[in-house]
Amino acid sequence: MSLPTTKEPGKKDRVSRRRPGGSNSLTARGEPMLWLTGGALAFCIAMIAGLLSLVLVQGTVTFWPKPVYRIKTKEGQSYLGERRRSERFQPSKAVIEALPLEIATQAREELSRAGGWSKRQLLRTGNFEISGEHFKWISDFAIAETIEPAWALVIERLEWGLFYGIPKAFLIDGEPTAKTPEETWPLFRQHHEDVRQRWRKRRRLELVEIGEVNERAESARLAVRQAKMDHGDTSDEYLGAEAEYDEVRRETDREFARIREQIDALNQANDRFVLLMETADGKEVRIRLADVVRAYPANQLGFLAKCGIYASRWWEFITDEPREANSEGGVFPAIFGTVIMTLIMSLVVVPFGILAALYLREYAKPGLVASAVRISINNLAGVPSIVFGVFGLGFFSYLVGGSIDHLFFSAKLPSPTYGTGGILWSSLTLALLTLPVVIVATEEALAAVPSSMREGSYACGASKWQTIRRIVLPRAMPGIMTGMILAMARGAGEVAPLMLVGAVKLAPDLPLDGIFPYLHPERSFMHLGFHIYDLGFQSQNSEAAKPMVYTTTLLLIAIITVLNLAAIWIRARLRRKFIAAHF
Repeated sequence: MSLPTTKEPGKKDRVSRRRPGGSNSLTARGEPMLWLTGGALAFCIAMIAGLLSLVLVQGTVTFWPKPVYRIKTKEGQSYLGERRRSERFQPSKAVIEALPLEIATQAREELSRAGGWSKRQLLRTGNFEISGEHFKWISDFAIAETIEPAWALVIERLEWGLFYGIPKAFLIDGEPTAKTPEETWPLFRQHHEDVRQRWRKRRRLELVEIGEVNERAESARLAVRQAKMDHGDTSDEYLGAEAEYDEVRRETDREFARIREQIDALNQANDRFVLLMETADGKEVRIRLADVVRAYPANQLGFLAKCGIYASRWWEFITDEPREANSEGGVFPAIFGTVIMTLIMSLVVVPFGILAALYLREYAKPGLVASAVRISINNLAGVPSIVFGVFGLGFFSYLVGGSIDHLFFSAKLPSPTYGTGGILWSSLTLALLTLPVVIVATEEALAAVPSSMREGSYACGASKWQTIRRIVLPRAMPGIMTGMILAMARGAGEVAPLMLVGAVKLAPDLPLDGIFPYLHPERSFMHLGFHIYDLGFQSQNSEAAKPMVYTTTLLLIAIITVLNLAAIWIRARLRRKFIAAHF
């Protein structure tokens, strides 16, 4: 059957080909799939951008100082604090009936005009040791007056959280040297930095020097116990170790006494300075300057002063330790633990992943065994992360760590050294978790190297290993780096396995310090992901912890981005150096 033709004057015959639905059909040109795939991409980008925007906005405004309001209610109560948020709500009948008659009548009239709806605001009142609560909901129909006191101070403390009040006097040795806010504030600024320096010195004595003395005493005690276990309590080795322990105890006792004298002197110097504050309801509270981290008159700050406090809070957040059940202070131990764990994990998983992929791609013969191994690796990538945590706890912590304790740290038993969670076991567990990612990416990168390069190397007389080392691996390195980037991104954000094999709520001792052997892989550590979980679900003060969740999340994203950018930069340099197919 011939196709119909059309003729035009001066032109050759043209065959007319018609598709079902006509030549202008959208299906024929593939436009429905274009819109479908493009729309799916736009939807994914919108979700990612929305999530990052939420974290960025909420995380960056956490530390910006806000004005302080004094709210007086119609019932005669007075509150002082910062507004956190406001919302519309429908007051229940019981709430209205609980008010005095006159106030309840006014509230019903306001609600009637507004259709039964009203507004309320959440005020962060602080002063937990006095009021027993950090926040207070105040309805608009219950407010009689709202003012911004000029001398309302926001005081960030080491304990009990924020304090809001009006400075009443500044006491030195129990005697007031200033009795007005205008006189008190300059004296506070004059003495506070000196007090904080003495507090930091005392803190260093408690954490560093006393820690070193305790370490010496503990080492001598363990040496005595080890000598007793190895040689008996009548041996010369035991008697020598015991004599050395007695000498160390005398020295450490003298060191303890000296350090205690310094600490007592610093405490006495700091106890001289006290700030007398007045709360919103007229109560007087004495606050030691040594307990004050930061204070400022919120309603007198200019833009530059607010920027200074904002930068100071960020610096504290990045470089200091957490306080108040992790809801205040800094996250430096968590930053340190996250970075160290990710680096150790990368140093472990990359070599083993590359070696495994090299064997599967270059040496293993195609067959049932190789196929089974590849299927197992792909299935391993889909195993829930908590399963790896259980395996890490049982194998690394209890089996391997317990064996190490029995062989090398028997004097410390039953207290475990390696037989419990630590940063080493956490890194190895996450290395197992991310190993399939590295193996698959490395195999694909090796397969992308053209066979002609291998054949040319063999033709020049190179061996199998020389070809792999000098030809294949350099050109596959960008793809291998891609696998490492994916592994780092996943490992740094994992939390579930770490809850079982080393991550803790608070770890005062870092895995890396100035005490020999400097790196302590057996120590527990803090992790930003676990810190976010603890803030979001374990904090007793959820409203105060909520902004810190966003800020910590922002910091974790930034750290993962920096680590990935460093790996991407290395990959780009390798890609420019070697001519290879893009992976």
